[in-house]
Amino acid sequence: MHLSYRVKLKNILSNDSSSGFTLPEILVVGLIIGVLSGIVLPSWLAFIEIRKLNAAQDKVYFAMRQAQSQASKDKLSQQVSFREQNGVVQWAIHQAETGVFIPNYVINNQNLWQSLAPSIHIDQDLNIKHKSEMTLPKQTIQNQQVWRIVFNYQGCPVYQIGDECSSTSLQTLGQLTIYSDQGGKARRCVYISTILGAMRKGKENSVANENDKYCY
Repeated sequence: MHLSYRVKLKNILSNDSSSGFTLPEILVVGLIIGVLSGIVLPSWLAFIEIRKLNAAQDKVYFAMRQAQSQASKDKLSQQVSFREQNGVVQWAIHQAETGVFIPNYVINNQNLWQSLAPSIHIDQDLNIKHKSEMTLPKQTIQNQQVWRIVFNYQGCPVYQIGDECSSTSLQTLGQLTIYSDQGGKARRCVYISTILGAMRKGKENSVANENDKYCY
């Protein structure tokens, strides 16, 4: 083999054998990855939790809508009930019964209840923070808080079964506010805005709107 070719081949082999990262370079790259992970990962996890919170808000909203629609369709009072069972928010849609806040067959039948994501919870301190905003009517049943909204045969929210739309109490114009225990201070709510049963979804703000509501 010609001498010049041997020299070139030797140089190529020498370069290949010395290619790769040195230990300091590997440490610098690892440090950069660690810093980026520390910055990006918390933001990503918070983003995921907000997505879960928004999805939970949608489910609460559609549960209320479904109960309202069913009441108008069947011409019977329908109720959507909410509770936190073992730290998990659940809801059930069922026929309302006179004289009871929620029927025993509902509270004791787990198959009737649907669940939100485990990280989602009901904000039970709403009235302490914003006294102008009422929660939905609630009672303590079997050592747990239960919230409800009842719709009459016309789809209006009512405080008592048998009430007409014209006699609907303002006590029915409450809201259910939820948050994620991993999503920071973000809050989402679904509230009854009129005595005829109009509903809205909102998120908590630091400043109240013209109706003195913080969740809009």
